[in-house]
Amino acid sequence: MAFRRGPYCLLAALLLSQLTAGLAAAGPGDIAVYWGRNKDEGTLREACDTGAYTTVLIAFLSAFGHGTYTLDLSGHPVAGVGDDIKHCQSKGVLVLLSIGGQGGEYSLPSSQAASDLAEYLWNAFLAGGRAGVSRPFGDAQVNGVDFFIDQGATEHYDELARFLYAYNRFYRAGGITLTATPRCSYPDQRLQGALATGLIGRIHVRLYGDLQCTWSARESWEKWAAAYPGSRVFVGVVASPEADKDAYMSQKDLYYNVLQFAQKLPNYGGLMIWNRYYDKINNYISSGQTSDLARFSI
Repeated sequence: MAFRRGPYCLLAALLLSQLTAGLAAAGPGDIAVYWGRNKDEGTLREACDTGAYTTVLIAFLSAFGHGTYTLDLSGHPVAGVGDDIKHCQSKGVLVLLSIGGQGGEYSLPSSQAASDLAEYLWNAFLAGGRAGVSRPFGDAQVNGVDFFIDQGATEHYDELARFLYAYNRFYRAGGITLTATPRCSYPDQRLQGALATGLIGRIHVRLYGDLQCTWSARESWEKWAAAYPGSRVFVGVVASPEADKDAYMSQKDLYYNVLQFAQKLPNYGGLMIWNRYYDKINNYISSGQTSDLARFSI
C-alpha cells in the first residue's frame, strides 16, 4: 500500500520550504573561514575552490612583539601558498593573515613593538618589500590583517591598527582590510582599544570557547552588534562538535537561535566558520552544493 503523508507532515514540509526559500533569498551573508590549523584540511586553493567561502583567514602569525616572527600553518608547506592566494583572489575570495591565536608567543609591550610589527607585516605579507625581509608567500599580497588576540597585555593594538591603516596611502585602489576576532563576552579588553579606533571594518564574534556565551549566544552577539554599528559584525561558530561540543549548533539551531534575529540588523555581516578542517569533516558549509545557502535551514 502506498504511503500517505498526513496533514501535519504536509504542513511541516510547507513551512520548511518557506524557510528554505527565505534563506535562499537573503542568505547568511559573507562566509569567512579560518585555514591553516590542520594539515589534513587540504590546501588553501582547495578551500577556495569549494565556492563556499568569501573570505579565508590564514592562521596564524603566532609570534611577534619581541623581534622574532613565526608563521605557524600546522604543518602545511609554505611553498605554493602564494600561488594559492593569487588563485583565491582571482575567484573573488578575500585572503587575510590572522595574527595571534592560542598558545603562541606574542605581545605588544610598547609603541615601538607595534610600529615594528606593522612594518614587518607591510614588507612580508602586504604590498611592501624591503631587503632582508623574507616574504613567506613570495610576491603574493594578502588583502589585510585579522586581530585574533587571546593573550598578553591589552595595550598598543590600537596603535598597530593605526600604523597599518596608514599604509593605505600607498594604494591607488582598495587598501588594507582590518578585522578583529574577539571572544564573545563583551567587551574583549585585549581588542577594545583597536576597535575604538573605528578602523576595523569587520568583527568576527566567537560564539564558542566560553560557556556563558554558549548559554546566551544570541544575546552575546547582539551586544557586539549594538556596540559597533559602523562595523560589519559576523556570527562566529564552530563547524563540528569536535571543535567545541558545548557551543556547536546544528544549522537548524543556528538559524532559529541566532541567524533569524541577527540577519534583521543592518550591520550583520555573515558567518565566520572555525575552521576549514572541521568544516571539511562535517560538511557544515562546504558539502558540494556550496552555493545553496539555504542549507542553514535544514
